[in-house]
Amino acid sequence: MSGGGTETFVGYEAATSGGDKKRDSLGTTGSPAHLIIKDLGEIHSRLLDHRPVIQGETRYFVKEFEEKRGLREMRVLENLKNMIRETNEHAIPKCRETMQDNLDQVLQRLHAATDSVCRLQQREQERKKPHQSVSCGAASPGPLQSQFPPGISCLSLPVLQCTCVHTHTRLNPEKIIP
Repeated sequence: MSGGGTETFVGYEAATSGGDKKRDSLGTTGSPAHLIIKDLGEIHSRLLDHRPVIQGETRYFVKEFEEKRGLREMRVLENLKNMIRETNEHAIPKCRETMQDNLDQVLQRLHAATDSVCRLQQREQERKKPHQSVSCGAASPGPLQSQFPPGISCLSLPVLQCTCVHTHTRLNPEKIIP
């Protein structure tokens, strides 16, 4: 120890013992050896035992990490909230409006396409059975009613081949206007 520490020790010993009493053991409370051991333990714990410092640093790091993470997550949640609000206020009504506007047109085109497919199927069936008697299946009987097979309408034939009294027009799905 340094000279300052020794002087304190000598002065403390002179004051407490009075010079006559002999020390029996180093373990008595208040003895200079006990104080030195206590001081050495404290110095040892401060210099070599870093657990309190590490625990403090760890607590500080965790606190800062949680604050930064919390702020980042709050920003993400705020952005999500804004996106959802914008979607609900603008995008969904616009999509509904567009869907309603186009749904009727799509249904009309679908109906026209279905009719065209039915006519094509009927023509194909007619081509497979060329020598059968033919009768008109239109609403009002025409003069050539016996020319078409049952279940086949004159609407299924090309306009040039149909000679009944009905007026026939072909549906073009691209020219249908709602």
